[in-house]
Amino acid sequence: MEDEAERRRIEQILELDDEELQIEEVEGLPESSDDDRDATGVASTDDFTFNTHLTSLHSYLGEVDDTRHRSGFWEGGAILNLPLFYQEGVVLFPEATLPLRVVQPNFIAAVNRAMTQADAPYTMGVIRVYRDSEDGPSRLAKIGTTAEIRQYRPIEDGTINVVTRGQQRFRLRRCWTDAERVTFGEIQIIEEDVAFRTPRDAYAKLLPLSNMRRERMLSNNISSHGGGNEEYDSEANSEESFESELSQTERRIHQSAIAACYEADRMDGSTSSDDENKLSESDNQAGSPCLNDSSFIGSSPSNREKRVRNAGLRFGTRFVASKVAGPRSHLSCAVSRAFWPIWVYRMYDSYCLAQKAADMWKQIVGVPSMDGFVKKPDLLSFYIASKIPISEPTRQELLEIDGISYRLQREIELLKRLDRIRCKICQTVIARRSDMLVMSSDGPLGAYVNANGFVHEVMTFSKANGLALRSPPYKEYSWFPGYAWTIINCACCETQMGWLFTATNDKLKPKSFWGIKSSQVTDDMR
Repeated sequence: MEDEAERRRIEQILELDDEELQIEEVEGLPESSDDDRDATGVASTDDFTFNTHLTSLHSYLGEVDDTRHRSGFWEGGAILNLPLFYQEGVVLFPEATLPLRVVQPNFIAAVNRAMTQADAPYTMGVIRVYRDSEDGPSRLAKIGTTAEIRQYRPIEDGTINVVTRGQQRFRLRRCWTDAERVTFGEIQIIEEDVAFRTPRDAYAKLLPLSNMRRERMLSNNISSHGGGNEEYDSEANSEESFESELSQTERRIHQSAIAACYEADRMDGSTSSDDENKLSESDNQAGSPCLNDSSFIGSSPSNREKRVRNAGLRFGTRFVASKVAGPRSHLSCAVSRAFWPIWVYRMYDSYCLAQKAADMWKQIVGVPSMDGFVKKPDLLSFYIASKIPISEPTRQELLEIDGISYRLQREIELLKRLDRIRCKICQTVIARRSDMLVMSSDGPLGAYVNANGFVHEVMTFSKANGLALRSPPYKEYSWFPGYAWTIINCACCETQMGWLFTATNDKLKPKSFWGIKSSQVTDDMR
């Protein structure tokens, strides 16, 4: 029974590499027909005639002039003074587009100041503003993003239409308001983490099983007789040598992986001494008295360190873990030189995490292709953070995470949970993830600004449930060319949830779709 339990634990651990999302059916929502769905569960584009590139142009702003200026990137740690733009519901990520219709006098002055400042021309800081309670004072977040003004057009009524693009994360050191009521901030550019790739020397080719048995038998025999061996002595400090070849970032991730293993072992508990004796006897009969991974990994750190010394195991010594050589035999083509299984390093390898996150995103959204992002984990982590349909506080949480691998890990966790979209107030199920519809080349979620200057981050769905129409359709200032918009509320709590968009042209498909504000959804997506 204990062997069966251990086998199940190993299988659960190894399933981390190719875990697939499971879609749970939502009661009360209309089922999607086979004609409207492709193999991924995403709405079919066979009858899709809308040009999604039109949406990303933000043509509702009218004609805007390209500033023809591209500011350079500042070194990490650089300190700047920038005018700040803030609005509830707005969280800007690097490489994300933020359109603005600036109508408030203080923000108009802030944009004009950003256009002419000498130290950082065409640049301002965008930071989230929030309230701890409905009646509480407004507060600025500690982490924001610099925004480069790409397009700019003053309007006759004194307002300004601009299109900005996120550049670099910053930490807000202090802020103040000048005589024109322009809010300035002293910011420090955050030095971004380097994408971590598993060190090349962390793996070695798997030795033939007979060679491994002879090597480890020799190791145990030497240890049991208290003898030494010049070859083993020469590698006694190979752990330090291995870590000395790593960069600071790689060393930190490597040590984190080891700590994660220790914590997992502590939770799992140690294997009984009877089992260890049985395993040892079995190995001796097979000509291999080496330590079996099920007892080695299951032991406490102190015992493990002692057994490592006694058995001569160290960085550079090859062995195969039962977690690797077990049910997933295709992973046994390489073994860790750091006596940790491959899956431990893959938990922190930015490129492995990027591939997994991209595969999950493609399964949910279907398009656009994520292949180009996989080679740039940092950009992928910001892209998914800016597009995933989550609440504003969680988006800010993703922005504040330092470390590409840690951000991707959190996003993978959120993507696993992404199933139902619920109203933040009453928890009514509004839509399912399988109903997500890409109506912009930027993805299923984008930032749009209305005629009054309010920015809304909107996710689009082909179907929705529990919503009520609250206005007639309007054609003016539509974010999606060729579609009229109608205000929709939650039918249960009457909170405004977004808009229903209906085609004004018979040849335009889809005929209708729903736009839900991300600020009105809860993080409970199960």
